[in-house]
Amino acid sequence: MPGVEDAITRYLAPRLPGARDLAVSHLLRIPGGASRETWMFKAVWHDEAGRQAQEFVLRKDPPASLLDTDREAEYAYYSSFMGSAVPVPRMRWLERDGSVLGGPFFIMERITGAETAPRVLQEPRYEAVRPAIATRMYETLAAIATFDWRPTDIVRVAQAPAAESCWAKELGHWERIIDANELSPQPIVRAAIRWLRAHPPAPAQRISVVHGDYRVGNFLYTTEGEITGVLDWEMAHLGDPLEDLAWSFNETWQWARDGRPGGIVTVEEACRIWSEKSRFAIDAHSLRWWRTFCDVKCQGIWLTGTKSFQDGRTSELILPVIAYTLVNSQDEALLRSLGRA
Repeated sequence: MPGVEDAITRYLAPRLPGARDLAVSHLLRIPGGASRETWMFKAVWHDEAGRQAQEFVLRKDPPASLLDTDREAEYAYYSSFMGSAVPVPRMRWLERDGSVLGGPFFIMERITGAETAPRVLQEPRYEAVRPAIATRMYETLAAIATFDWRPTDIVRVAQAPAAESCWAKELGHWERIIDANELSPQPIVRAAIRWLRAHPPAPAQRISVVHGDYRVGNFLYTTEGEITGVLDWEMAHLGDPLEDLAWSFNETWQWARDGRPGGIVTVEEACRIWSEKSRFAIDAHSLRWWRTFCDVKCQGIWLTGTKSFQDGRTSELILPVIAYTLVNSQDEALLRSLGRA
């Protein structure tokens, strides 16, 4: 896409000190993603130190998506974790002016030499390192849960809820999303919301960063069993760390279809690793509550994508395909969560 490459070149030129002969190439849009268009590209230039080359990732607001999120907040979460025990890509530029590329965006350095696709992790070549990746997955999640966010830029973009009302804030948020986006009555998700309100979880043990979409598929992993980058912070917020743990268990992410989160670990082992590393207890009722909540949240995401397509705000076929594939199965998962299957 020469026009887009030219626009990126013009944008980068004044932001790379002393850059000469700057060229942008290998522009490729990455399929998928809930709320951003994600593009990869390579930049090559010369400066006083010689030839430079860097691969970048650009995340841009689309016309419509599976959900609406705050790009500036996502940038702040990424930036705040830089240099911590949670590996993230290095953030470079946040652009609020939508006229540059047809929508606001940010650019970060690309982490190379790793894979992110959930299905690839099920291939035989990863069999020997899947246990190590599973361990690192939940050790990293524990590091997110125990991260001290107060001295970081997160305080500028997020408001901390009270420990006893984390659940009500999140449930209210996603109920409003369902109210705004359902195209037909949703009796199962409404029953689940009633159950969630009637059986609240225990207060959060700590107000933590909640990644919001932590699962196999949203981190980079290697054939050596390492996790080299946690991606897709668009739903990050402050709340109960049990929410992230529960989200990672959702049936949608059980890629091997054998009940194991991510197709790589049992729920019991994941809980053990996370609890040991975070030093948080796992209350059985609270975890069940958050797992049921996550089914409601998923349904809110699928319904939003459906309405975006129905309203003509996007022609991205992945949105109705996801909805057609997942809305009914999410209802079935909700019935299982409620013990009514």
